[in-house]
Amino acid sequence: MLKIHNTYSAITEKFKPIVENEVKMYVCGPTVYDNPHLGHARCYITWDVLYRYLKFSGYNVTYCRNVTDVDDKILKKADEYSCSPDEIAKKYYDVFSESMKNLNNLKPDIEPFATKTLGEMIKLTKELIEKGYAYEVDGDVYFRVKKFPKYGMLSKQPIDDLVAGARVETIDKKEDVLDFALWKKDEKHGYNSPWGLGRPGWHIECSAMGRKYLAPHFDIHAGGADLIFPHHENEIAQSECANGCTYVNYWMHNGFVTINKEKMSKSLKNFVTIADLLKDYNFNTIRLFILTNHYRMPVEFNSESLDAAKAGVKRLSNSVANFITKYGNILAEDIEESAKADFTAAMDDDLNTSKALSVLFDLANKTSTSVSADEKENAILYASSLVNLGNVLGLDLKTPELDEELLEQKLSVIKDKIDFLRKDDLILPAKKIMQKIIEYRQKVRAEKNYNESDRVRDILSEVGLTLKDTKDGCIYSI
Repeated sequence: MLKIHNTYSAITEKFKPIVENEVKMYVCGPTVYDNPHLGHARCYITWDVLYRYLKFSGYNVTYCRNVTDVDDKILKKADEYSCSPDEIAKKYYDVFSESMKNLNNLKPDIEPFATKTLGEMIKLTKELIEKGYAYEVDGDVYFRVKKFPKYGMLSKQPIDDLVAGARVETIDKKEDVLDFALWKKDEKHGYNSPWGLGRPGWHIECSAMGRKYLAPHFDIHAGGADLIFPHHENEIAQSECANGCTYVNYWMHNGFVTINKEKMSKSLKNFVTIADLLKDYNFNTIRLFILTNHYRMPVEFNSESLDAAKAGVKRLSNSVANFITKYGNILAEDIEESAKADFTAAMDDDLNTSKALSVLFDLANKTSTSVSADEKENAILYASSLVNLGNVLGLDLKTPELDEELLEQKLSVIKDKIDFLRKDDLILPAKKIMQKIIEYRQKVRAEKNYNESDRVRDILSEVGLTLKDTKDGCIYSI
């Protein structure tokens, strides 16, 4: 049975969905004003794995991840670039979506935009005013924090401590220094509301979207640890006061990515964008780097750890490549019983991906041993198990992870013989050259020019590069 650490209770609990075999899951999505970085990759890979594992476990999952496309940071950048906030939001949403795709993250089932859910936010704010939990002052609407006795239970901060540590604000509209904004007056960029032109506070957005697209009471709410306070604390307060019921059963939070022991963030200017990282490492390496660590623990970013992850992926994927080279792409949907049991036990233990990965490495060893001994049935079972369990972690182990430097050395030896490519193609990175070679070979095979197809294969074999034609296309290995 799946057990997960619940931030709210601060203990690891058995997971029991509200409706049997159904899971409603909400993850706080991006504020689309800049390029996503490795910290975002860690967050969304973590919850992508949770989503995949819940489905693997037989649950019918509804995964909702919002997009914050109205925010102070978006407005500031729009003013800087003399364009509309919508242009900024669209530009960076497209970058975010492409980054998620390139990291092999599945699309959520529902991806609502804040600007498309304004009606629900206004409705929720009106309900809070009517129930006495919120008040309007000159176009701004604030939530009365002290009317919610459980405030601070998620972040484990008593109200008295929060008051003592609160920043004294220059705005004297609020009844109490802890009260937070549900709606902000904004005559320049605002939307129509009962309180005049304005825009929603950040916290009300997720409460409204969670209620609309999932339910007033749902199973799992996840996000980065930096969202525990004040964002998720405020979500709980306003949602439970408006809905009159528990908001979420299980709160889950991933740890930070750090550089020199400091959190990776845009404000500290110590971040590495996903796009830049993908220039040097493929998504399998990035995922393995992240999943080697428990999701609640901090991850220290450095090239040594990424290189180790790259070597690990190479070991896993090359065992599959060697299998396919020998037997063809005859992988099945089967999973070896003991491997599945060990993998499930690891993942059921609060998503212990590090332990789950050890199951994959054991399967890689068994695959290689079986291939070497020509034990075909065992090899099929172990290789299939490796690929299928890898998929649960979002790893694509059917594509070999070859050493770029070694590949470049091998291609440099035969460059004079690669006369079928343009000169411009030959200055591309080694993996791109291989892609061009495979595309050319597929073209001549489709034209039934088998002599040329064989010539290309033989040129590569001179330096130990093996091509294998499968039903899914051509793969290569060293």
